[in-house]
Amino acid sequence: MTERLQPDTRESYSHFTPISTRWMDNDVYGHVNNVVYYSWFDTAVNRLLIEQGLAGAALPDAIGLVVGTQCQYFESVSFPTPVEIGLRVVRLGGSSVSYELGVFTSASQLAHARASFTHVYVDPETRRPVSLPERVRETLGNYAVGA
Repeated sequence: MTERLQPDTRESYSHFTPISTRWMDNDVYGHVNNVVYYSWFDTAVNRLLIEQGLAGAALPDAIGLVVGTQCQYFESVSFPTPVEIGLRVVRLGGSSVSYELGVFTSASQLAHARASFTHVYVDPETRRPVSLPERVRETLGNYAVGA
């Protein structure tokens, strides 16, 4: 039997992205639907990459494609509560980056949810894995656990 994952605290994360919830995010049960969380995670990771010049035209030789995500939910969130998505890098591999993300509100120092999210960097033409660009490795190393 595996142990149930426990929520992290804000201090466990090195970067935060504020996101406003919307009325349409709530489902018939009165809380933000699980698919919305995945949008938040994608937004937090890609906003960081764009702000750091590590995505799009700024990195023409490699693109990061999502190859895996997972989320554990601890406590629900409902509109109109704003959230902050905490981000930390947990692994810089040969061609991949793995992140962990936490969903936080001002009501709690504990995460409402925790996710894992992995990008594999590929050649934009062939879509075959390439070595993690050094600029990506250096920059994202600043967000690594224990950095």
